[in-house]
Amino acid sequence: MARVTIAAFFAAAVVAAPAGATPWLQIGLVDTTEAIGNPARFSTTMETLRPQIVRMNLYWGGVLGVALEKPTDGTNPADPAYRWGHYDQAVQTASARGVKIAFTIFATPWWANGDQPPNKAPQNVQRLKEFAYAAAFRYSGHYRRSDGVVLPRVSLWIAWNEPNLPLGLKPQWRKIQGRWVIQSARDYARICNAIYEGIHLTLLRGQKVACGVTSARGNNAPATKRPSTSPIGFLRAAKAAGMRNFDAYAHHPYAGDPAFRPSARPSNPRAITMANIGKLIEEVTVLYGDKPIWVTEYGYETSPPDRIFGIPWDRQARYMREAYTIARRNPRIEMLLWFLVRDEGRITGWQSGLVSAAGLRKPSFYEFQRLAEGVRRHERSMLRRQPMLARDTFVEIVRASKTRRSMRGWIALAPHLGG
Repeated sequence: MARVTIAAFFAAAVVAAPAGATPWLQIGLVDTTEAIGNPARFSTTMETLRPQIVRMNLYWGGVLGVALEKPTDGTNPADPAYRWGHYDQAVQTASARGVKIAFTIFATPWWANGDQPPNKAPQNVQRLKEFAYAAAFRYSGHYRRSDGVVLPRVSLWIAWNEPNLPLGLKPQWRKIQGRWVIQSARDYARICNAIYEGIHLTLLRGQKVACGVTSARGNNAPATKRPSTSPIGFLRAAKAAGMRNFDAYAHHPYAGDPAFRPSARPSNPRAITMANIGKLIEEVTVLYGDKPIWVTEYGYETSPPDRIFGIPWDRQARYMREAYTIARRNPRIEMLLWFLVRDEGRITGWQSGLVSAAGLRKPSFYEFQRLAEGVRRHERSMLRRQPMLARDTFVEIVRASKTRRSMRGWIALAPHLGG
């Protein structure tokens, strides 16, 4: 089994961000297919576009799942059932280009939900908690594989994807004693709690877990063929179902109509787009306090090739800048991630990429470059102003976690730390 030493693990745990650093909107990209399907091109893209963050799915189950078979010890990242190869490579590629990975833990394995599809919640969320722990431990920045390679660190995590739509979680609604309830919110509360607790059980400082990850709209029509849930209704129901905590709330504020620019308020009063995202922020504040907001997907499809839902290529670039400006002016929004890098080849897929399926760079490619370089210039400027911080010892993290409950959890998982 691959091991890390206690000293190395705690050294990673106590590294903190520079004190007094000015918050700055991070800009990034979303494209799991590009990251996994073409590593060489992904590397070139990272070098050329220079995003701060790339979001990709870390599939627990499904075709690209890490856990296609049930592990003997789910907390052990070296369990023979786990297959991390695609994800190790993506993290290494991004790290080599100075890009942070944000992993979305998503999709239930068949063995964890009674041989149901991946969008069906796990029957026992303890298995999901174990997987989240194993993933965070593997990508702690000090985990050494059996071949001697030390994997880069991942500190940004996202719990599931668009659980207020049936594509993310199913069923959305369920009738109990003649009354419709939002079943997806009940299931998601357990999912969020499991991933949050699994990641933070590592005791690594700087780990952040975003929950919510809601789509911009839902029909709240449980008796229809494709029911879904409005984002604020979903948030309230998840809170009522026991969703306890998270480090950031994630949302996908798509305009939903090519006629609507980012600043255009939606015609649907239940939709939460970039124009009225303040409404969602207010609700998060009431329920959970002033948590940061992550825009983990945003974009506009282009015409060509999509003549129905697409906008002209030059307008896509203008809307990108407008969306960035809106997000930058909102102190609660910490990141804006554009979906996606490259258009999907199938016409029924998504064509919101910065590059066409044929490889042509759209104006949005160069707009993204300019925005990303502006953020990096700011980061370099801030780093020059900050004095070097002395590293704390691991005593701080032990003191901070010395409750009976947390130490019991630590002792239970301690064998995986080596020594």
